Amino acid sequence: MVVPELRPWQAARPHVTRVANAVRPRLARAATAAKPRVVRLGRTMSVQVTRVKTWHYTAGAATAGLALTAVVTTAAGPWDSTGQRTAERDRAAAQDHTGGADHGRDSSTTGVAPKPAPSAASVLTGLGGPGSTAKAEPNGPAFADVLDPLLKEAALGTSRAAVVVDVATGKRLYGTGAGTALTPASTTKIATAVAALSSMGADHRLTTRTALEPGTDELVLVGGGDPTLTARKGADGNASLRTLATETAETLKKDDVRKVTLSYDTTLYAGSGIHPIGAGNDNLAPVSALMADEGRLDDSVSGTADRAPDPAQDAARKFAGFLEEAGIKATSPGPSKATTRAKTLAEVSSPSLSALVERMLTNSDNDIAEALARQTAVATKARADFDGGGKAILAQLKKLRLPVSGASFKDGSGLNREDRLTANLLTALLVKAGDPAHPELRPALTGLPVAGFTGTLSTRYADGAAGLVRAKTGTLTGVNTLAGTVVDRDGRLLAFAFLASDTPGKEAAQAALDRTATALAACGCR
Repeated sequence: MVVPELRPWQAARPHVTRVANAVRPRLARAATAAKPRVVRLGRTMSVQVTRVKTWHYTAGAATAGLALTAVVTTAAGPWDSTGQRTAERDRAAAQDHTGGADHGRDSSTTGVAPKPAPSAASVLTGLGGPGSTAKAEPNGPAFADVLDPLLKEAALGTSRAAVVVDVATGKRLYGTGAGTALTPASTTKIATAVAALSSMGADHRLTTRTALEPGTDELVLVGGGDPTLTARKGADGNASLRTLATETAETLKKDDVRKVTLSYDTTLYAGSGIHPIGAGNDNLAPVSALMADEGRLDDSVSGTADRAPDPAQDAARKFAGFLEEAGIKATSPGPSKATTRAKTLAEVSSPSLSALVERMLTNSDNDIAEALARQTAVATKARADFDGGGKAILAQLKKLRLPVSGASFKDGSGLNREDRLTANLLTALLVKAGDPAHPELRPALTGLPVAGFTGTLSTRYADGAAGLVRAKTGTLTGVNTLAGTVVDRDGRLLAFAFLASDTPGKEAAQAALDRTATALAACGCR
């Protein structure tokens, strides 16, 4: 069973044993779920339903190897020395009280301490390399027998495209409409992630700072394009607007300054911040280089919410209040631009780009997606607006020699219905992210929601391949997409992309896509 992974950006970061306790009921459901098994009988295919035990999922997931350098492995989450997630290790210890290798500590996941945890293959073993238990390459023609009937379901509308690729070899195993450019919805975020990571690197951080103009009392709050900057008391690893105010006040007091004229600088980005979907949309705040908590007017950290109509002004007003609390009086803030002569007083930085990408993908965060599109434009010296961000994404994908024919990016989030991607490009992005030559792209895989456990897939796959499918969802009215990776019955890691347009209903289309991905997990297509 692939375990939900603790991210550095997640609000709840208790000891991993709490994660094991939280998901045990779902493990029990997965252990008794009916899993279809596809069996070839001459020229015909039959489907056998078997009762699958939890260890079947665990064994399959353990071989879902993604070649990864030690540096990126350490940065991506809580690992032990073998590259195995500590949460996975604790879960293994909690199952059946069976013995195995001693990992050096009790898991404390049950009332009665289990025997030492059973050993498992490193989760990120190199595909096809030493330690991999995956069998021979899948047989492409067998996939058509399994997938063709599922992709013909009426719930998937009138326009469909699908591709399945063996991640270890990059070989296409199945394709229909592979080069047809369709509306991708939020699977666009996979392209945004890869472009941002390739242009800036996984360790890049977004910095918000304060600067004092020389010879004046003008203090400028300079936005660095960090949508996760927070004004809340609990920063939880994010850059804190309160901390920035406190440190700025301390520096001002050293220079015997007690009152400032406050302004704010949003000039890192260009053009309108209003997405083509319109203003006042609860899926996205107006895009700005300065915002706090994604402009949210409630305590939410993901999903829809009422937003501040002017996030920059909202953040600056909050900052002024924090300055007052720290003993510095400030005027009502207005827009300005910091000069090159302005002296930086304090700064705070976002979590690493790898963490932002993971958060964006897991929660399908539109605000982070649009910020990363503009940051890609900034990094590549393109105009940092909606159009420039889209062009910058496309240019980065071309540099990676990905198949971009027919692709068009009008935003970074996929909210724009004029976006176009092919199933061929989506799977190529996933394979590139798993390429050992590009470890900086790995968060584009590790951030994908886990079926039945995390993000936008947490409530799906209750009776399917929970833990074996990791995929980005995409949903607009009449558009349903799914792209990600799946561990098949023989432990092979496959990348897939399914796009459907003109779908008659969201729930039915999502269920059809989930059945198709589940069939891949059940398939030992040889």
